[in-house]
Amino acid sequence: MSIQTLEPRLADVGGIPIARLLPNKGKKPIGAWCFLDHAGPADFDQDDAGMQVGRHPHTNLQTFSWMLNGEVLHKDSLGNAQVITKNQVNVMTAGTGLNQGISHTEQSVFPDTGGSKDAARGISMVQLWIALPTDQKIERSFHHYPELPTWSEGNAEMVLTTGSYTNVLGEMFEAPTIQYSKLVGIDVYFKQDGEATLSLESGFEYGILVSEGQIESEGKVCQQDQLFRFHDSDVANSKSIKLAAKKGTRIMFIGGEPLNNPVLLWWNFVADNKAEIEQSIIDWNNGHERFGNVDSDMKRLPAPELPKGFKG
Repeated sequence: MSIQTLEPRLADVGGIPIARLLPNKGKKPIGAWCFLDHAGPADFDQDDAGMQVGRHPHTNLQTFSWMLNGEVLHKDSLGNAQVITKNQVNVMTAGTGLNQGISHTEQSVFPDTGGSKDAARGISMVQLWIALPTDQKIERSFHHYPELPTWSEGNAEMVLTTGSYTNVLGEMFEAPTIQYSKLVGIDVYFKQDGEATLSLESGFEYGILVSEGQIESEGKVCQQDQLFRFHDSDVANSKSIKLAAKKGTRIMFIGGEPLNNPVLLWWNFVADNKAEIEQSIIDWNNGHERFGNVDSDMKRLPAPELPKGFKG
């Protein structure tokens, strides 16, 4: 199997260090997974507000948040206010087309600011976007998933964050997470030194983010905040991939079928054509009602203009 190792682009979002693996130097999405950040890990002093991401919009995508540590309050223009904590998923769907769109805020919460009594003064989370198939009429929505399928295989504990999955033992698992294309996401935590084998599905593209530690597969090593990537042509001849890692290593395994439509990204917008992104920029910066309002006094972030020669 031909495996690429992708390096992250390091940045700061809302006061949190992030490692961005998708988009990545012109590389296409992995299935419909078109954006991937590992936020943190970061620890906060008593007077530090933690992550503070002001009001911003999205189009033609789902935001997918997988919490590894800490707690974050999500508020959106549909009126939802939901704290997400360890081992939970939030999925916000922006809808498809120029009559749809959504806006939201994200901010850390602690025991004294609306979090649970056990809320950590730190954060580590995987934030992804899922591009929506633009040939479907999809409405805005928000879903919170506090319970997900969890099981152990040998030295590893696995959590199915989205999709359906049949492991190498023939056991099938299915997550409740809302989907509009075929996807899979699995968090894998190594409880001891050893190996884990992940099943592959024909027609899927795959990637593996290392959020803690490092993994080795087929003679290649993937360090923390790097991404292994392999394509459907590689999967065609392989029904599984074997990973070796030390105790405490954690990865996010993602895969999916490629969409039939183009996927263009600019700032917080996704579309299948440049004109729609241009219109979304105009609409957001002029306060169009399609993006609604968020019950928050956090700063409203302006959309930057498209650069000349933009190709997505």
